[in-house]
Amino acid sequence: MEHYSRRGVIIGGAALTLVPVVARAGLFSNDGLVFAKGGAAIRGTDPVADFTDARPVAGASDIVTKWMGAHWHFASADNRAAFEASPYAYAPRYGGYCAWAVASGYTASTDPEAWTIVDGRLYLNYSKGVQKRWAQDIPGNIAKGDANWPGLLAELG
Repeated sequence: MEHYSRRGVIIGGAALTLVPVVARAGLFSNDGLVFAKGGAAIRGTDPVADFTDARPVAGASDIVTKWMGAHWHFASADNRAAFEASPYAYAPRYGGYCAWAVASGYTASTDPEAWTIVDGRLYLNYSKGVQKRWAQDIPGNIAKGDANWPGLLAELG
């Protein structure tokens, strides 16, 4: 739905202004808003593959780009090029934090195997069990997540 993509751009732009406030060791890499365990976004899986292969695919250690302070790994140079050309099209919402947690008012890590694409946007969840709860009201959870995300960024700072 176009409503979410416009809203995401507005929220994303506001979030970028909070980078210095929310950068914290262990939660974010030094200059980004992305959950990146060990510096690798999505635990090293290729975000483009969720769209093109309809499944998580491990990224290669030598096909990497840095964006939003995190290292993004890719299965192919073509996937890396697609991401670099349009990172907001492929990067997960809410900085890669669990969509259910964000909708519930807190942040949590994610499992790349617990993913969903809704209206062209990638959402991750803590686990497949949590993903089932999130899926019971995806539009409602996205609305709550969009409302909660700016405040959660401020709290992380």
